[in-house]
Amino acid sequence: MLDKTLRWVDAHLLRLLAWIFGLRVLFLFVNGLDLIGDESYYWDWSRHPDWCYYSKPPMVAWLIGLFTWALGDYTAVVRLPAVLLGTVGLFYFHATCKAFYGARAAAFAFILLLATPINVIANLLMTIDPPLYCFWIMTLYYLRQALFERSDKAWWLAGFSSAAALLSKQAALALPVMLLLFLLANAAYRHYLRREFWWYLAPILIAVVPILMWNLNHDWVMFGHSKGHFANHEPAALTKHFKWAADFLLYQLLLLSPLTFALVLSTSLICAYRFKNLNAEQRFLWLMGPALLLAVLLLSLLQKVQGNWPMPFYFSALILLAGRYADSIWQKASHAAVYVGAVLVLLTYALPVLLSLLPIKDSVWDPTTRFKNWQAVAAAIQMERQKTQADLQDTFVVALGHRYLASQLAFYLPDHPKVYRYEASGQIVSQYEVWPGPDEFAGKNAFIVGDGNMKLPAPLYSAFERLDLVGQLPNPNRKESEYFIYFGQRLGSWPYPALQKRISSKD
Repeated sequence: MLDKTLRWVDAHLLRLLAWIFGLRVLFLFVNGLDLIGDESYYWDWSRHPDWCYYSKPPMVAWLIGLFTWALGDYTAVVRLPAVLLGTVGLFYFHATCKAFYGARAAAFAFILLLATPINVIANLLMTIDPPLYCFWIMTLYYLRQALFERSDKAWWLAGFSSAAALLSKQAALALPVMLLLFLLANAAYRHYLRREFWWYLAPILIAVVPILMWNLNHDWVMFGHSKGHFANHEPAALTKHFKWAADFLLYQLLLLSPLTFALVLSTSLICAYRFKNLNAEQRFLWLMGPALLLAVLLLSLLQKVQGNWPMPFYFSALILLAGRYADSIWQKASHAAVYVGAVLVLLTYALPVLLSLLPIKDSVWDPTTRFKNWQAVAAAIQMERQKTQADLQDTFVVALGHRYLASQLAFYLPDHPKVYRYEASGQIVSQYEVWPGPDEFAGKNAFIVGDGNMKLPAPLYSAFERLDLVGQLPNPNRKESEYFIYFGQRLGSWPYPALQKRISSKD
C-alpha cells in the first residue's frame, strides 16, 4: 500500500503540490484565527520598507508588503506568502532528496515532512521562518548540483538562495560556514575554494552590505538583539539547565512528532560516530543539518533556546533518514513515524474546533489564545475613539506595554493608524523605539492605550496640554488586566528617552 502511494506521489508531484497549496489557502480563509503578535509586528514593518529592522533582516517585511500592496491588508493576505513559500520549499525538498537517493526515498521523505506539525505551522504563520526554510532547502538543492554534478551555474544560484535566506534570518550565516567546513574536510572538493566558493559567496556578501550599513546608522541594534540570545545574564542552578534542555526537547517532540524526532536524532548521532566512513554526499548532508542540530541540543543545556531554531537543520537530517529508508533500514519504524505524524498533523488542523469543545478553551492551557480576540479588542477601542472625537483624521495612537499591543492595534483598527509606542525604560526593545516618534503630530490629539498593570508614564502627562481617562475595557485574554484609554489633547513635544532620540534622529 505504501509503495503504491510513494509511486503515485512521485508520478503526480505537481498535481499534489497544487492540491496542498489550494487546501492550505482555503484553510487560511476559513480558520478564523487572528494574527499573532509577531505577524502584525512584521506587517507594521512592511509599512516602512527598509534594509534591516531592530531584530531581523528585511525579507519578511518585503514579502508581506508585496502581498498586501497587491491584495489588501487582510489577515489571510498577510499569511499568503507562507503558503506559497511552503509549497515551493516542498518542491525543492522533494527534488533535493530525489537527486541524492532516488524517487522512492524522495516520495517517502516528502510524506514524512508533510506529517510534521511544524510543516503545518510554517504554512500558516507568516514570520521570518517560512522564507528561511524555503531559501535554505533551495540552497541545498543548488549546492548539491554544484558539488556533485559540477554545475558552474549552480554555484551562483546557491549563492543567490543563501543571500535570500540571509535576508530572511541571521541563522542562514551557517550555510556558507558549513559549506566551508565541508570543503576543508574533503580533499577531493577542496579545489572549489580557489574559485567556485567565491562565486557562491559573492551574492551573500552583497546582501550583507546594506544590513551592515543600516546597523552602522542605528547603533548596531540588530547585532545587540542577536547577541542577547546567547547571553545568560545570571548564573543558573543545575536544575534550571535541565529544565531548559527538557523544554527544548519537548518542543522538538511536538513540532517534529515524537517518532520522527527519535529517528532523526538517531541518524544524526550514528552519522556523527561514523563521520570518517561517510561518503561525500552523506558528509555534506550531515554538516548542513544534523551537525547543527546536535550543537543546538548541547546549547540547550547551557541556556534557554527557542524551539524553532533548529527547524531548517531537519531538512538534510530527513534526507539522510530517507537514505537509510532506501537502504531498507528502520523501514517499519519509519512507516510508524509517518502514521504518528499524520495523526498529529490532523489534530493540529482541528485544534481550533477541538478546543471549542473542551473545558480548557480560553484558559492558560489554550494554545490558540494568542490568535484570539484582537479584532474584538480593536473594535471596542475604535468605539471609544469615535465617542471621544468623531473625526479621527488628525489623531494618532500610542501603545504602552508589549510591542504586540502596538502592532495589533495598527493592524486591526479599521483605519490602520500609525501607532507609536512609549518605552518608559528608555531602552531600545523593539522596532518602535528605532522609528521616529510622532513629531509630525505636534499640536494634534492622541489616544493612549495600555493595560491595567501599567501606570501612565509621567513624561506623557507633561507632553500634552491635557490628558484624560476616557475609557476602560475588559481584556479577554487577561481578565485580571483591563485596557485603559487616555485622550491626550494638543501634543507639545514627544518625550524621547535619550537613546531613542539619538537613533531616530538618524532616520
